[in-house]
Amino acid sequence: MRKVIMVMVLLLGGCQSWSEVTGNRFSATMLYRRPAVIDQIDNQASFTTNPIKVEPGEHRLILQGSAPGWPAGPPLQVYYLNAEPCKRYYINAQFKDTISQEWTPVIDYVQTISECKIVPATK
Repeated sequence: MRKVIMVMVLLLGGCQSWSEVTGNRFSATMLYRRPAVIDQIDNQASFTTNPIKVEPGEHRLILQGSAPGWPAGPPLQVYYLNAEPCKRYYINAQFKDTISQEWTPVIDYVQTISECKIVPATK
């Protein structure tokens, strides 16, 4: 209970924190891994920045795997992300192989955002 109260005080007391989501790849070493296209986050689309800033917490993402050669593209996937404060999430598409449209959303990497700070509430 005490921990929950401390978290609530931090959240309501002027925190300067956010999370970020991107479909870019962080590393190029995983076989059959491709960038993901973020179509929607919490039923909102048309993002003007990359990475996309979001509030910390749970978010519903609609993703498309970016793979050349398919006229309509691979099927869309729904992915639930519990974003922690001051973290950047690299969400990618892990394909089964080079010819299949079958893929799964994966977190390629989680990076700490250095300029993001959680400021404790003043008394």
